[in-house]
Amino acid sequence: MFKNLLIADSGKGHVGEMINMLRDLPAFQAARINLLHVVPEQTMAATQQHWESAGSLLAGAVEKLGLNPQDVNSIIRQGDAKQTVLNVADELNVDLIVMGSRGLGRLRSILSNSASQYVFQLSTRPMLLVRDDLYIRHINRVLVTIDGTGVGDDALKLACEMVSEIPGGQLTGVHVARQDPTPSRGATSKGDSYLERAVQRARKLGVELKPLHVTDADIGKGVCLAAEQVNADLVVLASQDRRPLVARGLVDLDKLLGGSVSDYIRVHAPAPVLLVREPEQR
Repeated sequence: MFKNLLIADSGKGHVGEMINMLRDLPAFQAARINLLHVVPEQTMAATQQHWESAGSLLAGAVEKLGLNPQDVNSIIRQGDAKQTVLNVADELNVDLIVMGSRGLGRLRSILSNSASQYVFQLSTRPMLLVRDDLYIRHINRVLVTIDGTGVGDDALKLACEMVSEIPGGQLTGVHVARQDPTPSRGATSKGDSYLERAVQRARKLGVELKPLHVTDADIGKGVCLAAEQVNADLVVLASQDRRPLVARGLVDLDKLLGGSVSDYIRVHAPAPVLLVREPEQR
């Protein structure tokens, strides 16, 4: 599972609680924890004051997480928070980025210069986003999206690995179709075949997956509806939504004008979202 985590958070939400829940899972207990605090580029006096307080802020975060300071790689960087998180993630070759989010909609996120929304769109690495308005007491019911793609298989494998370590854990696989399937007599729909293969693959990984088919013209809304229906504690989302790397410095007009499934789920899902991206080499 994940062995090298980058935690970049303001400390105002529930990221700490989520990290502690993950660390209860055996596979996460040996994970390397990297804590990042970014000092914004300001006037010299303001920067000096912020830099001096950065160390105590990180120390407080380590204490809040109940970690041994010697087991944590505390990092202080100055610059733009959005790009700094991406740069540090690449430098450390982390396999999971964890950030908090205010759950702003697409336009508000852009206007408020939201770091988490920016990283969520552009990171090539898995990312766990925990909205400030969500509080999860435990991780038990996991929902994973099933879409028949390679990245979808990656998300299913990850979800199975997590659930297999949760006593009494429950895994639901959801396939969302924009219209009701109409297979010919004796045949199965494409969505049903995706779910059947997912059930078999999960079983080989030692997990029983409950298949769920949802029909909704909006895929993002369908996934959120499924998460509410199963009372999910975590949504594992396979996503191929990502803008070209050349667009990192551009205003996010394509996401404003077009529909991003992952961005909708980021804002509206009733549980934290673990986004699994298509690897660059594919």
